[in-house]
Amino acid sequence: MENTISKTAGELLAEQLLENPKNAGELMSDEEIAAADSFCEGYKQFLNKGKTEREACTEAVRLAEEAGFVPYDPQREYSAGDKLYKVNRDKSLILTVIGQKPLSEGILLAAAHIDSPRLDLKQHPLYEDGELALFKTHYYGGIKKYQWTAVPMSLHGVIVRADGSKVSVNIGEDEGDPVFCVTDLLIHLAGEQMKRTLANGIKGEELNLLIGSRPFKDDKASKKVKLNIMSILNKKYGITEHDLVSAELEAVPAFKARDLGFDRSMVGSYGQDDRVCAYTALMAVLGCDRPSRTCMTVLTDKEETGSDGNTGLNSSYLKYFIEDLAQAQGFTGRQVISASMCLSADVNAAVDPTFPDVTEKRNASKLNYGVVVTKFTGSRGKSGTSDASAEFVGRIRRMMDNGGVIWQTGELGKVDAGGGGTVALYIANLDMDVIDVGVPVLSMHAPFEVTSKLDTYMAYKAFSVFFETE
Repeated sequence: MENTISKTAGELLAEQLLENPKNAGELMSDEEIAAADSFCEGYKQFLNKGKTEREACTEAVRLAEEAGFVPYDPQREYSAGDKLYKVNRDKSLILTVIGQKPLSEGILLAAAHIDSPRLDLKQHPLYEDGELALFKTHYYGGIKKYQWTAVPMSLHGVIVRADGSKVSVNIGEDEGDPVFCVTDLLIHLAGEQMKRTLANGIKGEELNLLIGSRPFKDDKASKKVKLNIMSILNKKYGITEHDLVSAELEAVPAFKARDLGFDRSMVGSYGQDDRVCAYTALMAVLGCDRPSRTCMTVLTDKEETGSDGNTGLNSSYLKYFIEDLAQAQGFTGRQVISASMCLSADVNAAVDPTFPDVTEKRNASKLNYGVVVTKFTGSRGKSGTSDASAEFVGRIRRMMDNGGVIWQTGELGKVDAGGGGTVALYIANLDMDVIDVGVPVLSMHAPFEVTSKLDTYMAYKAFSVFFETE
């Protein structure tokens, strides 16, 4: 124990009154660090298996069923400890553990999103130019377009045939699969391109996916390379070109989640915004066993494009589900929602020492300093945000401290530097207390994002402690 007698009055007072944040690696025991590393092994597998919102939903359902969750049955009467889930159009998912207290005392909700920036195929994507076959794409979410060139890409999604049957597509993930890419100009010939602004270095209509180059062997056929590709797709999936009109195909980076750094302290992967929070919130609710209050995790879609659409949280599917649960217990949905609390499980921007000017260091999150509590998001004058009240921040602060969670606070960059939003405002608009709690990320929205294993584990611990709230 440090000898406090040798400390000055000022030093003792500073210890008592001033903040002194420390790296989680210094605060956590060797056993807890080992637990964090082990936890992230499962997380990496989740990233590899769930590269799209459909796949993440499917993998979450698999894990939920292994943990004893069953599909929601509106005709069934549920009691404390029952575990159920409801899938919304294969792209979003609600998982619930019924609590011992009545629903009128509120639900404990964690809300994360499972969509990530990517390249979507257009409805008429296939074309031939210069005797090469390509797919036209339309990027999804906010991206730096130049980052998505010269990167190996895989293709995921579904195709609905003319007869209504559906086929799943997943090409580029297995070791023997081919991959695809968006090409870029060689530096030797890029003089004019290099004069463009960084934002326009690659334009949206230049994000064309290279998919083939060999012609179909027929002297009389035209567009032979395109025909050859379509022949391959027909043999594999039984589709024609017109079937691509009713398809949802997404191009995403083909590489796997990997340990990052000599010390293996970080995870590098595509899609960590926001699947790092989705996985931690998922595992926390799967670990619930007869909680005091009903616990719920929603894994939602469309956050990267504004949460609109019937699988995004700006729709009513979550509200309707809560209303159904409430009605079964003799309450109104409004009673339950207004008494509920939510952790909007979304990431924040970690300080990047290479680009420090966009962050205000006293109010920015850092890698390895724990899960981030973000009171408000938005841009400029807090536009497009839910600003959590002092009372609710205080409640979450006490919960974290009492639960042994290492946490920090953060904003998404300097005032007027940019900004962004989460699903928090849509939850708040239902009349529910909500605050953002998530993991700091480096290179957010890039094809390869970086998180800390210790921060990821602390997010899991935070959601677990939240679900234990009386």
